[in-house]
Amino acid sequence: MPELIVCPPLSRARGGAEHGWALAADDGRTLLSHGSAPLALLPAGNDVTLLVPGAALSWHAVALPPGNLGGAARLRSVLDGLLEDRLLDEPESLHFALEPGAKPGATVWVAASQRIDLRAAVQALESAGRRVTRIVPEFAPQPADAPAMLFATGEPASAQLTVCDANGVATLPLSPASLALVGAPLDTAVASAEPAVAAQAEALLGQRLPIVQTPERWLQAARSPWDLAQFDLASSGRARAGKKFGAVLQALRHAPQWRAARWGAAVLVLAQLVGLNAWAWKERNALEAKRAAINAILVQTFPSVKVVLDAPLQMASEVAALQQATGGVATLDLEPMLAALGASLPPGRVPTAIDYSAGQLRLRGLNLSATETGALTNTMSGRGYTARSEGDLLLVQAEAKR
Repeated sequence: MPELIVCPPLSRARGGAEHGWALAADDGRTLLSHGSAPLALLPAGNDVTLLVPGAALSWHAVALPPGNLGGAARLRSVLDGLLEDRLLDEPESLHFALEPGAKPGATVWVAASQRIDLRAAVQALESAGRRVTRIVPEFAPQPADAPAMLFATGEPASAQLTVCDANGVATLPLSPASLALVGAPLDTAVASAEPAVAAQAEALLGQRLPIVQTPERWLQAARSPWDLAQFDLASSGRARAGKKFGAVLQALRHAPQWRAARWGAAVLVLAQLVGLNAWAWKERNALEAKRAAINAILVQTFPSVKVVLDAPLQMASEVAALQQATGGVATLDLEPMLAALGASLPPGRVPTAIDYSAGQLRLRGLNLSATETGALTNTMSGRGYTARSEGDLLLVQAEAKR
């Protein structure tokens, strides 16, 4: 299923308000469609990623104290104390989110946004039946070893230049004065522009710029490791685990660095399938050869058998018939059957009536208990006979040989 990226309006999100959206393919890089619509008319998507506009966030670098910071409540109180003097609003009214991989004793970035507005955007989506799996910023600071990112956005009358580098995120008017304030080296920066301000940005920067539409930039932001769903907006443990598993699965399926592993896995599966089919073909041929040999022995030994249906059963039947014709004693004859029964019956048990017909022996008057019948059945089975009780009647016959 594709991923749905939703960008709410800067004002408090409501179900009837227009929300910008972009639909990404399974690889997370291909833009399928985009537009704006009320929440009820948004297209379907497997995962809903909420994108927070850059103007709704402020960025602060703080040095976390070393040692164990405890749980989320303890960490939140630590951030309140560190940021209290830097904020225009009360810390209680803001939502904080730490950068991915933040550790105690290190300087980390903290994203701050209005808690009520962000919560309202999440609740509006959930009320419309859309579960938010991630919350990502439109712009985010870059690692120290990464080049600066420059984004020219907006309309010609209100064009803006957003700079994302190791010093944070800064949004300035697209003008020569703002360019002079940019601390990032322009020769190594990665710049792009929206179509409406592309000519203006190229004239200012003195170079040709890639044209990137707003929805395409949202796809790029959705692939960042940032997730603002922290503290009171954090998902449950099960949801986080499912989200992490989904992210890993998506990376395994589509990430370029896993292409060799995907090909290797496909080749391995194909080799296993070919090997299993070859092994099954070999075993099937060996079984057919054994069956043909048994059939040939039957036909050669008993030429009267013209059609082979069940070679072992037919051979046993022919041997029994030959024994009867030559006066030999077979297991289904009365004498060996009585001998086996006499050696297996409990002492002192003598039948009052005996009837033998067509290889089946019937005895009455033994009065065997259930335990004795079970023991007799096991003993007779070891001698090649089946014995079962039907009321006061004991039935004995030779087991069919396979």
